[in-house]
Amino acid sequence: MLWLLQFCAARAAFATMFTAWSAVLPLLRTDWQLSAWQAGMVQSAYHVGFLLSLFSVGFLSDRFGARRIYLVTGVAAVASGLLFAVFADGFVSALLLYGLTGLCSGGSYTPGLAIVAQRMRERQGLALGFYLAAASLGYAIGLLIASAMIPLAGWRGGFVVTALCPLLGLVLGWWALRAVPNVVHALPDGHGGGRRSGEVLRNKPAMLSIWGYTFHAWELLGMWAWLPAFLAAAAVAGGTAGTQAASLGATLTALTYLAAVVGSVLGGSLSDRWGRTTVTLLMSVASLVCSFSFGWMIGLPMLLLLAVAMFYNVTGVGDSSIHSTTLTELTDPRYLGVAYSLRSVLGFGAGAISPWVFGLVLDWGRAGAALPDHVVWGLAWSTLGLGGLLGPVAIWRLRRMPEAIKLAGGKR
Repeated sequence: MLWLLQFCAARAAFATMFTAWSAVLPLLRTDWQLSAWQAGMVQSAYHVGFLLSLFSVGFLSDRFGARRIYLVTGVAAVASGLLFAVFADGFVSALLLYGLTGLCSGGSYTPGLAIVAQRMRERQGLALGFYLAAASLGYAIGLLIASAMIPLAGWRGGFVVTALCPLLGLVLGWWALRAVPNVVHALPDGHGGGRRSGEVLRNKPAMLSIWGYTFHAWELLGMWAWLPAFLAAAAVAGGTAGTQAASLGATLTALTYLAAVVGSVLGGSLSDRWGRTTVTLLMSVASLVCSFSFGWMIGLPMLLLLAVAMFYNVTGVGDSSIHSTTLTELTDPRYLGVAYSLRSVLGFGAGAISPWVFGLVLDWGRAGAALPDHVVWGLAWSTLGLGGLLGPVAIWRLRRMPEAIKLAGGKR
């Protein structure tokens, strides 16, 4: 368990860059004259880069070993984060450099999942829950850093300090992996990249798990991209000034990410006891209710919005570790890296589109339609729910398959 905590600390440090953009988004929309769709597009660029990274490192991990790929890509993550923090100065540069940051950040995710699955044979749901919870902790730390730096050194200071955290993650990751072997699973002759992909695509239970994750990612990544801006807008509606509202929005969102830490661990632990599909269905339905109702609540007291946002984050991220554990239990270890890569392309592809669609709806509602704030935000948040609707359907179909008996020791 001590090793897992050390490795999770590294994951948290790497994850801080994920929220660097959304934390200062309210200020940059003013300073750089960004439209909502442009702001969403920059966050989407990170997701596109991230999914390309995950697709490649999954194959590379199968071929060269997860430990080796984790450390090599960790160096790239440090360099790209610093480039973004120092040189981003407008929409185009932010789009390119934040996309590059996402491209270099996947090495602490997919190979990390494989390493945890390799090391923690018992109670994998709980172990992977801790690992994904560490990412939520890193998101919270990134937001808290930005919130503290905005009044002191503006959005640039928030970028720079946040970008230094992956360096700490690289050191912690190297330390945790000192005694961990670099495992390469041998494949039969003729099982190249295309053949391995075919093995995953023909695995119908694994593909249902992957599709469930894809629709889950649409909802979750869109929510993470826009939650700070929404809470900042709610603060402005309550009479708080612009800079203070941005700082408050980042701080409150950080609190919701701390709640998400509990959600990841709780979801993984409950799935070990009650079954993977049972807990996934409970969590996904609860988060969908939040997606369809949250935006309409703008103008209500901030404490109430914070409480709903915390519940939203807990239920939205609560099935993330379960999806990872489910795929591990349904896939031959020799093809697990490929399975994670395919899942990442579909999931983060969906997650790259959803913040942009959210922004398009915001722009449409404020421009041509000229709708009231609660209607504009309500419709924008509902796009996340619409994209997430098919997730529970895929998991329900998986639950009804005979292969689901492999999950959680027979608990499905």
